[in-house]
Amino acid sequence: MSKVWGRILVDLRNPLFRQGYALMANTVITGVLGMGYWLLAAHYYSPEEFGRGQAVITAMRLFASLVALGFVGALARYLPVAGRRTPELILRGYGLAAATGGVAAVGFLLTLPLWGETYSVLAGFGPGLFFLASVVVWAVFTLQDVVLTGLRRAPFVPLNNLIFGLVKMGLLVALAGALPTGGIFASWVIPTALALIPINFLIFGVVVPRHTRQAGAEQQPPRLREIGRFLAGDFPGTLSILAIVYLVPVVVATQVGEATFGRFSMAHTLASMIELLAMNMAVSLTVEGSFDRSQLAENCRRALRRAFMIVVPIITVAIAGAPLILTVFGPAFAEEGTTLLRLMALAVLPRVLIEVYLSGLRAQSRARTLAVVQIGLAVLVLVSTLALFPFAGVNAVGYGLLASELLVALLIFGNLRKILGFGDTGRPAVTQGSSRTA
Repeated sequence: MSKVWGRILVDLRNPLFRQGYALMANTVITGVLGMGYWLLAAHYYSPEEFGRGQAVITAMRLFASLVALGFVGALARYLPVAGRRTPELILRGYGLAAATGGVAAVGFLLTLPLWGETYSVLAGFGPGLFFLASVVVWAVFTLQDVVLTGLRRAPFVPLNNLIFGLVKMGLLVALAGALPTGGIFASWVIPTALALIPINFLIFGVVVPRHTRQAGAEQQPPRLREIGRFLAGDFPGTLSILAIVYLVPVVVATQVGEATFGRFSMAHTLASMIELLAMNMAVSLTVEGSFDRSQLAENCRRALRRAFMIVVPIITVAIAGAPLILTVFGPAFAEEGTTLLRLMALAVLPRVLIEVYLSGLRAQSRARTLAVVQIGLAVLVLVSTLALFPFAGVNAVGYGLLASELLVALLIFGNLRKILGFGDTGRPAVTQGSSRTA
């Protein structure tokens, strides 16, 4: 145990691992509090309201993330080197994410009858306006974490979400009696809006000025045209990946009843949190690759080793204990969600390879290849899921994800080896200043 703690302390001196571990800790905190939140929701609200709350929150996150998460790669790539343009880059990201998310939400509300009975709760001016505002708020809330990570302040992210999660749980219980219909959604959105104030004060009042001073006047910030070219390649691909994360559950919600969707959503949410662990180290890798591209191959190898070291035991536990984990929410959750949780957990193994490869491409600003890989993966997942749904039901999501990510991992493996710096001998090339302490 002392050796493990010693290794962790050594890792924390490295910005790559410090950022990655902070984001992983955030995923664990979010996951634990999320399970507690939905356990309380299952206890205090009816199965129909539970499923309806899940569906509305999923739709909100879909539209808020259409652009917000599309900026993750660009902000992680360019914030480290933005210099005096850092505040401008952040505000442009906030504005575009909020505006486009709002437009998408308006389109959704205007076509509400086409989305099924589950979303009828949003009909009317008041509920629709509240949903629209929630999309705008969640778009900015999502980018806050990316901004802190891009400025090498990821340790603030788990603290922010710890407080947010606890307040959200308290409000959920408080609203159970006063607002039995809509209480779940309200308890999610109100703390989100409140969290914008202190976090953005921290970003613009403390973190950004310090980052700008450290950058110095001699650093040439990237031009907007350069960032625009990168986004032109990265954004369509990222948008395609978001379709897997957010659009697939929304499509499932239109095909099944509210109670069934609630049970599907819990298995899907738990498996998605395992996938996030793989993505966390990859985001840190993009940031550090932007600061020092000469260490990219070494950092990629380090990130790959650490990611597998962390996710493999978690995947093993998820596969072996899926029925027991889901039974916590009720026997029906285990009965309908065990296979899905196992399939999605297993799919994280090839996803680690894909995410490290994508982060290496972002650090090298290879936007065209980024788009091809991400769009290809999304098309494979969506087509296979839709094709299998009539036969496998909600488990089609797991089968489609596993098959698609295995195929893409095989296709990119040769190019990944080049990014990792492996030569014909199968051994990593030693770059000047590289370290083998990982």
